[in-house]
Amino acid sequence: MTLIISFLFAITLLTLTPGFDTALVLRSAAAQGWQRASATALGVTLGCLVWGVAVGLGLGALLLASEMAYNLLKGIGAVYLLYLGVRLLLNPRSTVAGGQEGQMREERYLTCFARGLTGNLLNPKVGVFYVTFLPQFIPAGGSVALWCTLMALTHMVIGLVWNAVLISGSQYFAGHLRRPAVLKVMDRLTGCVFIGFAAKLALSRR
Repeated sequence: MTLIISFLFAITLLTLTPGFDTALVLRSAAAQGWQRASATALGVTLGCLVWGVAVGLGLGALLLASEMAYNLLKGIGAVYLLYLGVRLLLNPRSTVAGGQEGQMREERYLTCFARGLTGNLLNPKVGVFYVTFLPQFIPAGGSVALWCTLMALTHMVIGLVWNAVLISGSQYFAGHLRRPAVLKVMDRLTGCVFIGFAAKLALSRR
């Protein structure tokens, strides 16, 4: 019980800490509405579950042991974040759903889901964190695969709840944020944030 309480406390603090995932979900909520933001959040949190299962099966240890594997995934992730940021800077959204142009540019739910999932899976620091963090809360003699999966599933549920709070809160300001001028500025600012996360990831060490 002490291990479980300690884990819940630590993973909740981790979930509440702002990062790329938070920025991605909030941007989707403000620009495209709560439904597509929910799809993005589902992709992000499902990525945590995938990492947890991978760590339980021993695959996460590869990132901890292999410098080449870590740097390869880190490089791909940084390039992906850079791509998202540059695209928002050069092609910010000026129209939201409702008009003909907005409907044409409105993204599919699968696209939003895939962006959240890809962004999470291409961040090797999540895998390294899991492989160093989760084992501390596994009871002696417990199944590593089972406990890692259950803890990652718990992280996923907490993440979904927190993202639901963020998305609900953003809807209060949605009318103002969806003005064409504000939306364009917001997209460019989000692009700068994504580029900053890309640089941080590229320069980071294990």
